[in-house]
Amino acid sequence: MDTRQALLVDAFAAEPTAGTPTGVVPDADGLTADQMRAVASELRAAETAFVLPAEDIDRQLRCFSPTEELAQAETAVVAAHAALSERGEISDGEWTVATAAGEVAVETKQNGMVWVEQGRADITEVDLPYSDVADALGLDEATLKDVGADLPLVTADTGEPWLMVPVNYFEHLSALSVDVAAVASLCDRLDVAGVYPFTFDTVGADATRRSTFHGRAFRAGSRTEEPVTAAASGACAAFVRRYGALDDTIEQIIAEGGHFRDRPGTVSVDTDGTEVWVGGRAVTALDGTVTVPAVDDDDIIEA
Repeated sequence: MDTRQALLVDAFAAEPTAGTPTGVVPDADGLTADQMRAVASELRAAETAFVLPAEDIDRQLRCFSPTEELAQAETAVVAAHAALSERGEISDGEWTVATAAGEVAVETKQNGMVWVEQGRADITEVDLPYSDVADALGLDEATLKDVGADLPLVTADTGEPWLMVPVNYFEHLSALSVDVAAVASLCDRLDVAGVYPFTFDTVGADATRRSTFHGRAFRAGSRTEEPVTAAASGACAAFVRRYGALDDTIEQIIAEGGHFRDRPGTVSVDTDGTEVWVGGRAVTALDGTVTVPAVDDDDIIEA
């Protein structure tokens, strides 16, 4: 019976039970895609990273949701490298990692941060009535129009497209009443993965590190708000940078989220409005083993 170590790592958080719970299998050598999918389904995290050896580059990661392999999975990449660093299996440095989307650059820092190259941002303004968006989110149109002159509705894509919805104040962002069917309809009309309302009013701040914006992520077809979303956070940061919505003194963008799921966390973003890197810390919340299902011999084709 094959058993492997399996971790639940809370990404974009500095303490357990915050951020985004993410599966990590530190040694997945020899596992088939079906076995990885089965393990990911058992762990029930939105993303699970399987660490594999690779030739000519540092390592390979295959990332799965409970149902399918993922091409874009920065959260899993951050969680996996934080876990490997925490276990002493890698040191601080720069890495080249093979993923389903191609090779990506990863950097692990001495301060515990893991940075991942997310890619180039494609940002497109959309002709969408504010009333449709307001109805889907349970908002008054005025909460969107107040900021609409400076920041229009756009789709922003750094590998996964999201509808960006600027909201004027945190009190309105906190009072959303989301119509799941209406959100799915918007996503279908625009061919995006989800809707990301955000505001420059934030919760987290200290003397040296203030969050830039607070976002809430609602994926099409899901009844559950995602805690902290790397794809939407990175795309949104590129959007606000490109449209000149940030003070020039803000070098690193901090996107916060997850507070309405009681899983607060932050994604750090470096971007010039086009190229995007996302980063964050992560901490292991659970360390155990998982029994890997046997390969189904009926699926093996012999020559």
